[in-house]
Amino acid sequence: MNRFESSPCLPRALYRADQVRAIDRYAIEKAGIPGAELMQRAASVVLNVIMQRWPHVRRLLVVCGTGNNGGDGYLVAALAGAQGLSVRVLEPGAVERLSGDALGARQRALVQGIACQPLSAGDVDGPEVQADTVVVDALLGIGMRGALRPEYRDAIKWINATGLPAVAVDIPSGLNSDTGVAADVVVHAAVTVCFIGLKQGLLTADGPDCTGEIVFHDLALPDTVLRSAPVHDLSATRIDIHSVPKLLPPRRPSTHKGDCGHVLVVGGDVGYGGAALMAAEAAARSGAGTVSLLTRAAHVTAMLSRRPEIMVRAVEAPDDEDSEVVARMIARASVVVIGPGLGRSSWSAALLRLVLQETGQRIPLVVDADALNLLAEKRAQLNELAGGLGRLSATGSAAGSASGLRRKNWVLTPHPGEAARLLGWSNEQVNADRFAAIRHLQEIWGGACLLKGAGSLLCFDASNAEGASSSIELCTEGNPGMATGGMGDVLSGMIGAFMAQGLSPADSLRCGVCIHGESADLAAAAAGERGLLATDLLQHIGQLVNNSQ
Repeated sequence: MNRFESSPCLPRALYRADQVRAIDRYAIEKAGIPGAELMQRAASVVLNVIMQRWPHVRRLLVVCGTGNNGGDGYLVAALAGAQGLSVRVLEPGAVERLSGDALGARQRALVQGIACQPLSAGDVDGPEVQADTVVVDALLGIGMRGALRPEYRDAIKWINATGLPAVAVDIPSGLNSDTGVAADVVVHAAVTVCFIGLKQGLLTADGPDCTGEIVFHDLALPDTVLRSAPVHDLSATRIDIHSVPKLLPPRRPSTHKGDCGHVLVVGGDVGYGGAALMAAEAAARSGAGTVSLLTRAAHVTAMLSRRPEIMVRAVEAPDDEDSEVVARMIARASVVVIGPGLGRSSWSAALLRLVLQETGQRIPLVVDADALNLLAEKRAQLNELAGGLGRLSATGSAAGSASGLRRKNWVLTPHPGEAARLLGWSNEQVNADRFAAIRHLQEIWGGACLLKGAGSLLCFDASNAEGASSSIELCTEGNPGMATGGMGDVLSGMIGAFMAQGLSPADSLRCGVCIHGESADLAAAAAGERGLLATDLLQHIGQLVNNSQ
């Protein structure tokens, strides 16, 4: 099932750490809410979550750092002790670093009679590590950057080694709240209780591996604080299947197939026909009025046997005698999907050249799989010919647009490796900051761009992001069963179908990603994640494009 299903009330707005800190400062300095009061509210929420999830808990082990996250932990300990729980606070850091509200929280815990002691390796074998015990991770907050201190690394290892359920205060220690990238060690929480603003790093990259269930609480901050704090733009917006209904209106009774668009899928080099067929079938299941497929002659018979509703045409010489056939097919299409099973042969490259030439800025495109790799190669070659003008830098910026490949009316759907090639980055650079990668990808290539993975990211020009308060959106649909061949081919066909039915590139991408992920969640609920096939999604896609209306 959807890994976020247990928290259906997560907010839509996503924030970076600096934005949350700005809201926090505004609440204290302008709205007059003392920092100690916010800390008290956070501690109360954490303890309530613990008591709800583990009603038979009798003991808490609270691991406190030396910042405000640790202050929250000390107050959790004090409140738990007051309710009769057996509580021990473990301190891996130098307590003399504590100051301000965090220091006051520790003093309150001591007054309450809470035992506060250094964390040692032997604690993992102590008598208090029992089945009725919960660990509270109040070690590091949203300010974690760079390498971990040795004592914190050891504390994180200790938390994980206990085998006990861990509740992370605001964010699992060791996870970067902005990028979702984990340090070499990170707390694997059963529950993460997030405050004030939902941190974007919880939902993508390594975040879903270590957050467990996410519970959000705004600490009862008044709306005036959230509206008035110096946070001008959301970092990103969360989307899911509930974002789709307004985008897919019901059909008129008089609708005919011409009203529903014509999707042309181009792909399926020798040995890769299944990818192109899956894209075409997904387009049909997503509501396209007509679906055509240009592929190798060797695949035609099998494709027609599998799905006779799709018009399949053989192309063997796209840069010679078949070029007119391809041009006529493109001219009749509402949208062209190129890439599924395309390969990287001379046949593949010729088809891409012809599609780019014939579509121009008139006919929308969905570009996926090897079409993206060929596109990256084409840009690199043009940049070389231009003597380096427009060459991509290591940070993703472009010196110019000499290649002339940027478009407004296309959708690019790379996974991290393909994104790296499109950007001229390494895979490590893409994975180090997925938000920066998708932003640069859209700036360079235009249109609507997707970066696949856990917590897939979407990005569009502000002018294309109808109704969106941020140009970056994060989809929380989907599950690990989608880590199998063909999933991207199905998605590309779906996006093409929505574009053919008149949706903008941005809305087509939104619908495609959300319905694709929810279809996989329904398929996994029926038969499990392991062994999930891309074609298992097709029946659920047909249901969702109708039930979402």
